[in-house]
Amino acid sequence: MLNHAQFIWNVADSLRGSYKSHEFGDVILPFTVLRRLDSVLEPTKQAVLKAAEDNGGDVSAGMLRARANHHYSFWNLSKYTLKTLTGDVDNLRDNLENYVEGFSHNVRDIFDRFKILEIINDLDQHDLLLVVLQHFAAVDLQPAAVDNEKMGHIFEELIRKFAEASNETAGEHFTPRDVIELMVAILIDGDPEIGNEGVIRSVYDPTAGTGGMLSVADDHLRAANPKATVNLVGQEINPQSYAVCKADMILKGQPIESIKYGDTLVADAFANRTFHYCLSNPPFGVDWKKIQKQVQDEKDERGWAGRFGAGLPRVSDGSLLFLMHLISKMHEPRNDQKAGRAAIVLNGSPLFTGGAGSGESNVRKWVLEQDWLEAIIALPTDMFYNTGIATYVWILNKDKPVQRRGKVQLINATSMFDKMRKSIGSKRNQISETQRAEIASAYRAFDETKTSKIFATTDFFYRTITVERPLRLNFAVNDERIERALAAKTLSKLGDGEQADLRKALDGLAAEHPGEVWTSKPTFQKVVGPALTAAGVALTPPQMKTLYAELADADDAAEIVTGAKGKVEPSSDLRDTENVPWDQDIHDYLEREVKPFVPDAWIDEAKTKEGCEIPFTRHFYEYVPPRPLEEIDRDLEEVLGRIRTRLDQVRA
Repeated sequence: MLNHAQFIWNVADSLRGSYKSHEFGDVILPFTVLRRLDSVLEPTKQAVLKAAEDNGGDVSAGMLRARANHHYSFWNLSKYTLKTLTGDVDNLRDNLENYVEGFSHNVRDIFDRFKILEIINDLDQHDLLLVVLQHFAAVDLQPAAVDNEKMGHIFEELIRKFAEASNETAGEHFTPRDVIELMVAILIDGDPEIGNEGVIRSVYDPTAGTGGMLSVADDHLRAANPKATVNLVGQEINPQSYAVCKADMILKGQPIESIKYGDTLVADAFANRTFHYCLSNPPFGVDWKKIQKQVQDEKDERGWAGRFGAGLPRVSDGSLLFLMHLISKMHEPRNDQKAGRAAIVLNGSPLFTGGAGSGESNVRKWVLEQDWLEAIIALPTDMFYNTGIATYVWILNKDKPVQRRGKVQLINATSMFDKMRKSIGSKRNQISETQRAEIASAYRAFDETKTSKIFATTDFFYRTITVERPLRLNFAVNDERIERALAAKTLSKLGDGEQADLRKALDGLAAEHPGEVWTSKPTFQKVVGPALTAAGVALTPPQMKTLYAELADADDAAEIVTGAKGKVEPSSDLRDTENVPWDQDIHDYLEREVKPFVPDAWIDEAKTKEGCEIPFTRHFYEYVPPRPLEEIDRDLEEVLGRIRTRLDQVRA
C-alpha cells in the first residue's frame, strides 16, 4: 500500500517548478481516482462499448450487466483508456477530456468536484500532461492487485501527504484507522442478529471524509456475515474528500446516491432516513458562525421536531451540534426495527463547557435524561494527525440493555497505547489490536475496575443556586461622594440648572453634617429628603435611587437595607453561586455548607438553574502524596554538594 502511494506521489517531482507544493494534491488526487476507475472498468471495457453500440447507444446498468457481464453501476463509453491515450500525443488534451466526459453521468460530479477539466488544461499549458498520464498509466490499481481496503489506505496516505505539503490538517479529511477500528469494534462487533439470514444493516457518517469509517464498518459487518446487505451512507463538505469517498463507495457496490455533498448541519441530505449504526469524527472546536442563522432558524421553527431542540452550544464550538444531529439519525426502537447505535469522537469541551442553563449543559442533560449515553472512552493523547489534545469516544444507544439503563460507563484508556516508531504529523501514539480488544472487553464487561467506572445518569446533574446576603450600607455627604453622585449617568443628564441646585443642596448638607456617617438608610432619607425639597430639587424615583446608591458605601456594621414592603435587599457584591449535587436538597445544603460561615445567607430560588457536566478526569484522579521533606532536603544537599565541589575545582 505504501509502495503504491509513494509511487503515485513521486509524480510530484515532475510538478515542481510549475506547481507549488501545496498544489500537488490538486493534481495527484483526481488522477489517482481516475486511474482507479479506469483500472476497474478495464476488464469489461470492450464488451461495454460493443453492448452500447449494439443497443443503439441506449445504456443502463441492467443492460450492461446482462450483455457485457459488467457489474458496476457506472461505465465509460469513450474509446480511450489512460494507457491508450498516451499513443496520440498531438491530441492528448482533447482525447483526455473526451475520456472524462465518457463516464456515465452518475459519477461525473466526482470529477466536477475535483475540477479536473481545469487541471487538464493547466497541465497541458505547462507541457506536463503527457508526463502525468504516463506516470499514472504505469500504476496497477486493478482490484486484483489493490483491493478496496488497500485503495482506501492509499487515498488516506496521499491526502496525508497533501495536507503535510500544504500545512493543512489531515485530520479534517480522515480519522486514524486504529481509532476507527476501536469505534467499530465496540459499536458493531457482537451484534446478536448479524449472522441471521437476510440481515440488513445501514451505516451512516455525516462527516464522511474519505469514507474510512464506512469502509471499516463494512469490513466488520461482512466479516461477521458475508451475505449481509450493508448500506453505507454519508455526507461530506470537503469537495476532494467527497469525490474520493464517493468513488470508493461505488466501487464497493453502493448506490451512487448514498454519498452526498454538502454541509450536514445546514442541509441534511438524508432528512427522512435513520440508520442502524452512526459514526462520526466531526472537526474539533470549530466555530459555526457562518451557519449560525440556518441552525438558529431550524431550532426556532422546528423546535423539538428538528435536530437542535435541546439547545445550542456557543458559536465557538459546534461539536454538540453534530452530536444532536447524530442522535436524530439513529433508528427509533420498534418491533420491526433494531434501535440505532452511534459512536462519535469529541474533544474534552463537550464534557463540561458551559454552566447550568447554558446550551451545552442543556444538551448534555437532555442526552442523559433520555438515557441514550452508554459509555465515554478517554483515548490516549497524540492519536490524531492534526492535534495532540485529549479526545473521547461517546457510545450512544436508543435502546440500552437492561443492565445499562439509567447508568453511564466511563472508561479511562489514556494509557492503552504503543509509541509509534515514526510520528505522522501530531500522531505519535497508536492503539494496537491487543489494546483495542482490552478496551472493548472493559466496555462489554460493564464492571467497576481501576479503568472503568459506573455512574447513575443523575450523578452528573446538579443545581446551581444563587446565595444572597443582605445589603448593609452607610451613608455620608462629603466631597468624594457628591462628585461620584453627580457623575452618575442618571444624574449627569440633569439640566445645568437642576444639577447646580442639586450640588448646592448637597454641599449644604455636607457643611451642616461634617464627617457624619449614617448607618441607617431610613434615618438618612429623613435628612436628605427635606433638604432637597427646601432647595427646590425634585428628582424622579430612579434619580433618587441613584443618588442614595452613590452616597453609600458597603459597611458590615451598618443596618440591613430593606426595600418595598420591608423586603431585605441583597448585596450584589456579596452574591455567590454554589453547585449542589442533584440528590441533595438545596436548603439542607445551605444550612450545612453555607450558614455556618455566613448565617444571614439565603437562596434566591428564582435564579436556581439545573445543570449537567461530566468531569471525566476528576473521577480517575489518583492522589500522589508529595515526597517527605527529609528526602527532598537530602536530594538538595547532594546537588549543592556537587556544585560546591565544582566551584572548588574552578578556584583551584
